[in-house]
Amino acid sequence: TVEAVMKCIADASKNRATSSTDMNSESSRSHSIVTVRTQCTLRGSSTYVGKIHLIDLAGSENTNKSGVTGQGMKEAQNINKSLSALGDVIQALVKKDPHTPYRNSKLTMMLKDSLGGDSKTLMIVCSSPAQTNVTETLSSLNFASRARNVELGKAKKNSVAGSP
Repeated sequence: TVEAVMKCIADASKNRATSSTDMNSESSRSHSIVTVRTQCTLRGSSTYVGKIHLIDLAGSENTNKSGVTGQGMKEAQNINKSLSALGDVIQALVKKDPHTPYRNSKLTMMLKDSLGGDSKTLMIVCSSPAQTNVTETLSSLNFASRARNVELGKAKKNSVAGSP
């Protein structure tokens, strides 16, 4: 139900680490992924399954601007490393390289089936209108532009083996 999905999102939000930086009073210190799986059996027909990942990526962080130190610096480095790995996967998919480096990050491993093959992907970029954040905004828009160029296969119905 919609209520169950909203509860999962609320629970995930409670588990998400945030802290204050010089750039943001409530900065995400991790990515958030909520996976919703569905199954539908039509009378006298096949059973179909689906999955959607609702993902909120923590933004890349310029540590000189954010002023983070200690644990915050480690979190920023991990965030930047996973976003870089995601960028590498997107670049490999755009170039249609024979090897896609999904194993370079837990994030890309989790999203492997959603980044290629018979899936559909939608990216929404949140950016700042402030002139002081123009570098970060351009970086985010360039990232989304590269992601847009990934050609995914046609989405297909996924039926459970053994259903009529």
